[in-house]
Parts: sequence; C-alpha cells; structure tokens
Amino acid sequence: MLMYPQINPVALQLGPIAIHWYGLTYLAAFALFYFLGTRRLRHEPFRSITGPGAWSRKDLEDILFLGVMGVIVGGRLGYCLFYKPGHYLTHPWEIFFIWQGGMSFHGGLIGVVAAMGWFARSRARPFWQVTDFIAPCVPTGLAAGRVGNFINGELWGRFSSTDLPWGMVFPQSGSMLPRHPSQVYQFLLEGLLLFVILWLYARKDRPEGRVSAVFLIGYGVMRFIAEFFREPDDFLGLLALGMSMGQWLCVPMVLLGLWLYVRAGGRTAALAGGRPR
Repeated sequence: MLMYPQINPVALQLGPIAIHWYGLTYLAAFALFYFLGTRRLRHEPFRSITGPGAWSRKDLEDILFLGVMGVIVGGRLGYCLFYKPGHYLTHPWEIFFIWQGGMSFHGGLIGVVAAMGWFARSRARPFWQVTDFIAPCVPTGLAAGRVGNFINGELWGRFSSTDLPWGMVFPQSGSMLPRHPSQVYQFLLEGLLLFVILWLYARKDRPEGRVSAVFLIGYGVMRFIAEFFREPDDFLGLLALGMSMGQWLCVPMVLLGLWLYVRAGGRTAALAGGRPR
C-alpha cells in the first residue's frame, strides 16, 4: 500500500505569480503535439500532396493555435454543461472562473472538432483529412494531462483491495483506505497505449476517416474501462445502469467511431495523384 506523496502543485513561485505544474503539463502537451505534427507531415498521404493542397508547417502552427482555443473553450463549456449545468445556469459568471478548475475532455474534443471544421473549410481541405492528421498527435497530450491530475492529487480512483501492491492512499479524499491510482491507469491507457496504436496504424496511408475512427473507438473504449476504477464525481455519483458520466459520454463517441470506420472502409478509393481520397 502506497501513500500519495503530496506534491506541491506550484512548480515555481515568482512573487505574486505562481506557475503550476498543471499549467506546465498543458504546455508540454502542446509542445508534444507540435513535435509529432512535424513528424506527421512525413507520413502518407500528407507528404505526397502537392499543389495548393500541400501540407506545411504553417498549417501545423495554425492547427495548434486553433486546437488550443478549442481545448480551452470547449473543455470549460463541456464541464459546465455536462457535469454542473444547474449550478452554472444560476451562476453563469462562474463559467469564466477557470482558475477554480473544471475541464471536460469530451467538451474539449467537441471544441477541437469545431476548430478543425473551421480550419478545413477555410483551407478548402477535406474535414476527415484534417482530423486524420491530428489524431495520432493527441494521446501524448492526454498523457501529460493525467500527469497533471496526479500531481494535483485529484481524480483519484475507487477503493481498492488492501492487497493491491500499488493501491494508494489519498488523504485529501477524506479516507485513509487505499484507492486505485486511476490517473496512472488513464495515463497508460488513453495516453501511452492509445498513442502507440494510433501512431503505428497511421504510418500507412489509410482510407480517409479511418485514423479518426480508430481514435474515437480507442479513446472511448479505454476511457470506459478506466472509469470502472475512477471515483465518480461526488456531485453526480453513478447514473443509469450504474455507469458514470464519463462512461455515458464515451458511448456516442464509440458509436460514431464505428460508423465512421465502416463508412470510410466502404468508400471506393478514387486515385488522385497516387493517393486515395
């Protein structure tokens, strides 16, 4: 049985300015996205596209900027709407109190999808081509976020057996019984494992939409599994069928991924410039 190490969430204090580890993990996530994006430009079909539709680092930089906006705005609004709609309907000004915490991955995903839709339309690119480009670059950012959750000592897991070697006591949970370190589970599943699967799968040219579909299915399934070990939000608890809010939000995600995977595979690959579109 392990004891949570009580890490100071403030990485650096410069007078009245506090730099938090959680903020640094966001910066690490964006840096990893940019680095992997430069590698992604070398993958098919992106390196073979020529002419006005050719991909460049300028596209990557614009995608990163729009993605950051989508993550922040969508993540915050998603948390307010999915997890505490009643509270924020009566206290709408608190939506802007982002320093109090409260971000939703599923809301952030919707925000990023909207941002990528705008990018695709403004650059006259196929939407699924854009999402296929970014999908393999996302899981490392998710992994960085889970590191931030662990450092903050938040989103701890459900109670575990006292015999579990890595069961961890989180005193801030109000109990001295061991729990599953669910942040670590999510780091390994939604972060590292999903990254490996997507990166290897996306190295070859795939029917447009297939890489995005694998991301949706992979994340949805892995998050659904991890939720069995994560403590449900105390203000929500378990919902219908004994499932958490996180699990319910994963259901449409997986269904959309399955639909997209079948749809993408059913297309006739019309060759243009040596690549399917």
